[in-house]
Amino acid sequence: MRFVLSEDQQMLRDTAMAFARDELPVSHLRGLRDAGANGVDTENRNKLAELGFFGVLIPEEYGGVDMGMVAMGQIMEAQGRTIAATPLLQTAVLGASLIGLGGSEALKGEWLPKLAAGEVTTALALDEGTHHAPLNVATEAERNGQGFTLNGAKRYVSDGHHADAFIVAARSFGEAGQSHGVTLFLVPSDASGLTVQALNTVDSHGAAHLSLEDVNVSEANVIGAVDAGWDVLDAALDRGRIALAAEMLGSAQAAFEMTLEYLQTRKQFGQLIGSFQALQHRAAKMFTALEMTRSCVAAALSAADEQANNLPELASLAKAQASELIHLVSNETVQFHGGIGMTDAHDSGLYMKRARVQEALLGGASFHRDRYARLNGF
Repeated sequence: MRFVLSEDQQMLRDTAMAFARDELPVSHLRGLRDAGANGVDTENRNKLAELGFFGVLIPEEYGGVDMGMVAMGQIMEAQGRTIAATPLLQTAVLGASLIGLGGSEALKGEWLPKLAAGEVTTALALDEGTHHAPLNVATEAERNGQGFTLNGAKRYVSDGHHADAFIVAARSFGEAGQSHGVTLFLVPSDASGLTVQALNTVDSHGAAHLSLEDVNVSEANVIGAVDAGWDVLDAALDRGRIALAAEMLGSAQAAFEMTLEYLQTRKQFGQLIGSFQALQHRAAKMFTALEMTRSCVAAALSAADEQANNLPELASLAKAQASELIHLVSNETVQFHGGIGMTDAHDSGLYMKRARVQEALLGGASFHRDRYARLNGF
């Protein structure tokens, strides 16, 4: 398990950090929000594609650069620092992983080059309730002689409001709660019977609810085996959780640095507030949590590239730790800044809003603590 970046990985990290700082600062997110863009940024999406970021997990034979999850983690951490709205998590991580791990040669040949070039975006349509519960799939998939007919609804599909295609988890056998019987389908966003309801989200990144009414999907658009899509889905979800944890680490680090700067410049009662012992203790708690999370994320990213047997455990550990970290740091950032932190004029509120969404996406801390315990026999 490696914790030191290679030369290529460090170069990628430097590029990603510079791009986020120069092209995707927090002020850019404000501009998208105020313009009503709902997180859609075609210009910077094209620039991300030119840098090769969409192809980091895609093999070279399909137009990618195949650098692995450690490299992808550096990009996600960089965009997390500026809470940037990009389709990287849904497309470059989840979409590329699902199609790469479970797609037929025809599907991979058709879709992976487009993903790597940033020509299309995807979104995973999984959850059907208010909380992340990947096995509670009730959307029906019935054979119709030529393929399948899908009926059901999906809630809060991140980036779903502008995705070109959806990877829909539906049940072709059994009942909600069972892993066997889950099948994955690639469904174009313009499919007949598919309704996409765009959502304006608190973090200004955007999402969508989906309604599927007699949506026909051919057999060729099945990802993985019929009734046996869970193994592909579970593996891709772990990649997504680790990538999201890396993004959350970046957000928490940036919020902490913002707070630290304020402690070193704001005076009260004639003294810098950073000299107050109570605030020093709270800052030390944040710093400790940051370093613990950094180790968890690094271990999970490395395990993903090494295909380690304990990858699911490390993925849940990283996501649980990152969720608790971002909750703590985003709260403290607002509180340390006092009155100004409660205003929209200050960036601390934007970090808190993004944190609340990050915490819930792909499972919160309680979900992953429970999963970690079950994976260890408790």
